[in-house]
Amino acid sequence: MRNIPVTEVDDLDRAVLAVGTDYPHDHLLVWHEHRRCQVLYAATGVMRVETADGTWTIPTARAVLIPPMTGHQVTMAGVSTRSLYIEPAAVPWFPARCRAVDVSALLRALILEAVEMEPRYPEHSRDAAVAALILHELRNLTPLPLDVPMPSDPRLRRLCEAFLQKPDIHDPPARWCATLNVSERTLARLFRRGTGLSFSQWRQRACILHSLQHLTTGMPVTRLAALLGYDNPAAYTAAFKKLLGRPPTAYGSSDISGR
Repeated sequence: MRNIPVTEVDDLDRAVLAVGTDYPHDHLLVWHEHRRCQVLYAATGVMRVETADGTWTIPTARAVLIPPMTGHQVTMAGVSTRSLYIEPAAVPWFPARCRAVDVSALLRALILEAVEMEPRYPEHSRDAAVAALILHELRNLTPLPLDVPMPSDPRLRRLCEAFLQKPDIHDPPARWCATLNVSERTLARLFRRGTGLSFSQWRQRACILHSLQHLTTGMPVTRLAALLGYDNPAAYTAAFKKLLGRPPTAYGSSDISGR
């Protein structure tokens, strides 16, 4: 199925439904939720998924697992998606919070194939076997640290949201403290309690994940490092590799595309 709302087929008696959707550049899919679990795969482009407790930056050929009835919005940059909508009873292991995941070559092929299937695929057919194999493969996904957790404290959250729009690796905690009228010790406690990360860890992660969208458009590492305030490209590359396990070149512009 392609470019149709999932609501048109949501009530079908099938555990797995697959929908391919092409979005205009810089499209915002406003806040919504689904009854089914969703596996949102980026066939092209970069997605930024927001929920009440965090943001997930999903580059090409990766995916995010979105639990049922989880309010979210998605910012699209040159994105074509392939989504799996799955009955919750079929995936009792599904996470309670969004999770970014790597996608194996086999699962990618299965997702692309599922989009070509008729939504009411016959039971015990080849298409039903594809759907069953998808459910098996989903259990073996490798989580990726592509999320920036967001605090619930309203004042701190506003500062975090502003930082995400224009991140700077050298943004001093003193500036945050002055705005919030708190000590650095209190700021550290607020960050740890609200995000599970220290201020410096959160700042680093926000900068690295912000850079993913620029990498996929082909921005040179030298320019990107300067944009984020790193002292030199080597410092940015080292931080990137420490967080994501691979150098920035592994997340650069790709020829991977959906059918």
